[in-house]
Amino acid sequence: MKRIVISGTYCTGKTTLSIALSLATGIPTTHALIMREILPVLFPTKTLRQCSYAQLLCLGMKRFEERIRSESQFSSGFISDGCTLQEWLYGSTRIYTGVYPDEYPWKLWIKRNLHFKSYRNFKLLLRSFEGMAKSYAKTHYDLFVHLPVEFPFVPDNHRPTSERFREHSEMQLVQTYQELGIKPLVVSGTLIQRLEKLVSYLHIDPILPLPLAIAQAEEIRTLNFDQIPLENT
Repeated sequence: MKRIVISGTYCTGKTTLSIALSLATGIPTTHALIMREILPVLFPTKTLRQCSYAQLLCLGMKRFEERIRSESQFSSGFISDGCTLQEWLYGSTRIYTGVYPDEYPWKLWIKRNLHFKSYRNFKLLLRSFEGMAKSYAKTHYDLFVHLPVEFPFVPDNHRPTSERFREHSEMQLVQTYQELGIKPLVVSGTLIQRLEKLVSYLHIDPILPLPLAIAQAEEIRTLNFDQIPLENT
């Protein structure tokens, strides 16, 4: 059994595919806590939109910790919904796009000059975090399955992400594969096509019909992930 990563940027279908693949193959799946779960613990009086660069980095590092803890439970192999590169990308993409989707270049320029020291410190800390995230990704996974951007971005009006954010993080992710010498298996198409390709590639006879695995995965995602409240403020 391998340590499999379903990788990709935001809104590419990682969670649904990882659950469906787990149901179809019997390989356990693991998920890091999402920002909606971490935020009330670390910064209970804040919304994501109110978080500073430093606070967003703390959220990413906490998610990094939770991901490692979750994956360590499965010594025989797992299917991971994302990987440690996602935690680093969440912060590094902010340097380009800003914290909020509506922070255009002139707003970023003003903010960086008004808060020069905190912005400089953020970049220095992020560089160290980048090293940890890349080192772990390089040594702790056996197969990277990359989901390219094929589905429309769906804004949810509370997470500070956008199509611009997604495009830039996708570019960074692909560049990071090349830098680390990772050759991902690129899986595209509809959800059923993606699942069929993966099951075939892994040479596993499904223990559950693939359409049923997808239906159950979508239900699990809706109940266990989509319904998690973001903020208590």
